[in-house]
Amino acid sequence: MTSIIAKRLSLHKDLANRQQQNDALKFQVSRLQALANIGTVTGMIAHEINNLLAPLTSYATLALNNPDDKSLTEKALQKAVRNCERASKIMESMLAVANGEAQGKKSTRLIILVEDIFTCLCRDFAKDGITVKIQIPEDLTVWAVPVQIQQVLMNLILNARNAMLPGSGILTIKARNTANGVQIRVCDTGCGIEPADLKKVFEPFFTTKVDKNSSPDTSGSGLGLVFCKKIVDEHDGSISVESKPAKGTTFKITLPKN
Repeated sequence: MTSIIAKRLSLHKDLANRQQQNDALKFQVSRLQALANIGTVTGMIAHEINNLLAPLTSYATLALNNPDDKSLTEKALQKAVRNCERASKIMESMLAVANGEAQGKKSTRLIILVEDIFTCLCRDFAKDGITVKIQIPEDLTVWAVPVQIQQVLMNLILNARNAMLPGSGILTIKARNTANGVQIRVCDTGCGIEPADLKKVFEPFFTTKVDKNSSPDTSGSGLGLVFCKKIVDEHDGSISVESKPAKGTTFKITLPKN
């Protein structure tokens, strides 16, 4: 009997020690995950701000090259200021998301958000041989943090543009009310995504844009779609992708109704 009790005590002690070790490992993992999150968020912020720096440079260059054209210079500087303000809001928005902070959602007309994106992008897509078709009802609204949804759509729009370069194509942005919420589709007629890559597109640091000869604006960090999914998840929505090589890609976002 004494031997059995001693063995039980030894087993309990061993179990307690293993539990302590397990708890210590869990703590270390949580600390490492926090560091990994910081790295990922830093990459996301750099990716998003870079999307705004390109048009900012264009506006500033336009103003510097046309000092005598007061109207043009004033317009370029106004757009530069607007982009700086958006960059500030994006930083606040992304940091809040990373920290799990709740942000105020409001009902916003989707068409205004989309039009504002193309204003901020500055470049006329027609110069790249890309036709833009926007099929969004004027009165269609989304219940969301506006700047966050704009950044999601900006990512998808820039990805679509890059998928059709060099060359031409059609970028279609359409939205409608459904039984499950507001459905938004961003479609392109670009190079498409290989079937084996489709399930990886929302994974951190995965990118299909790995051509060393690509220009900086078409290179990929593998963080844009991670950001998109995180934002959509924060809105209790869903995002999915359909694609066929050489045929094009469609990203579908569904956001719940107010």
